[in-house]
Amino acid sequence: MTGTARRRGGWRALVTDVDGTLTDSARRLDLGAVRAVRALEASGVPVILATGNVLPIALAIHRSLGLAAPIVAENGGLVYERVDGIDTVRRLARRAPALAAFRRLRREGLPVRRLFTDRWRETEVALEPNVTTRVVRPHLRGSGIAVEATGYALHLMEKGHGKRPALEGVLAARGLTLADCVVAGDGDNDVPMLRAAGLALSFANGSPAARRAADHVARAGYAEGFVEALKKTGVLAR
Repeated sequence: MTGTARRRGGWRALVTDVDGTLTDSARRLDLGAVRAVRALEASGVPVILATGNVLPIALAIHRSLGLAAPIVAENGGLVYERVDGIDTVRRLARRAPALAAFRRLRREGLPVRRLFTDRWRETEVALEPNVTTRVVRPHLRGSGIAVEATGYALHLMEKGHGKRPALEGVLAARGLTLADCVVAGDGDNDVPMLRAAGLALSFANGSPAARRAADHVARAGYAEGFVEALKKTGVLAR
């Protein structure tokens, strides 16, 4: 049974990944996706960005899109929201253990490199995707650190954190759950939030795990698929 069939009274929010979801294959923000997001906001459906990217980049996109809902950044390590006119940031994970795990990987001979944007991270370490999670995981046993792949980076973060737990806290404060939301994403790190969604959307470019977790998989990829999925499922008017 699809999420559309499970819930008929309308969706309370859209949760969406950014890279590979609101962007094209070159990571350029897609104007069709921009129009779709703005149309949902105008209809009273708030849009929550849930991204593996750093907060400065996510906040710039958030403001350019004209959004008001919170941001989940750093793969769930940070939550940004504006409270009573004041910008607030909550850090949900510690960066020091992730940095220690990175140094351990280097000592053990793995050719891992931190992303350029890692200099702005506060709760995790993001690595260039020149190695796979399968290679990295055995070296992290006993460290308390999990590794997740986005397709654009590998994220090292304390276990128990991620997009889904961060979103559950954000939504609970508003009397909502992920079952009240449409969730769109394309990466392995999106799978937990897709599985908990009222309606889960992915696209042709989605990882095998993301596509398996989705209620609807668009034929098109990237942002074109994002817009297609919203229209095909009736979330967005055609």
